[in-house]
Amino acid sequence: MQTKIIGKIIVFGGMLLALLFVISPVLAESEETSSNSAVTTTTVANTAAAKARAKAADVAAKIACVKIAVAAREAALGTAVAAHAQSVQAAYATRANELAGAYSNTTAKTLKIGVKVAWADFNKSIRSATKSWKDNRNAAWSAYRTAVKECKAASDISDASNSGSEVSGQ
Repeated sequence: MQTKIIGKIIVFGGMLLALLFVISPVLAESEETSSNSAVTTTTVANTAAAKARAKAADVAAKIACVKIAVAAREAALGTAVAAHAQSVQAAYATRANELAGAYSNTTAKTLKIGVKVAWADFNKSIRSATKSWKDNRNAAWSAYRTAVKECKAASDISDASNSGSEVSGQ
């Protein structure tokens, strides 16, 4: 699924870039005047303006490409967080049921065994949920970095430097 998203990001970014280049006027206009210096000045000014418009269009296309990559990353992270929260909630519910069963025992020995099993199962479930979260988080950021490389955008357009602020897991 992430490969399809990356493919769509690349196709959309390429189409957007092509569209911006088609609609962006990049040919210099020159006015015919009787003075050669006036013609040269007008042509240089128009060429500079055309180059500035082309550069602005290129930057806008790269920003749009990164925007798509960010949206895909955030959607993947949102899904991963929801799955993690559901796994943690299930671990707590299971622990509560197992502890209730353990405390229905009438001897200290069987109670102790039941409590030990309940907590061991809980810890195993939490470790599994945390590992799954970290794997999904890392996959989302990896796919994002790959997509941003395809955008060929400057690093100041990306927010990848903030990846350290991501929740590391419980």
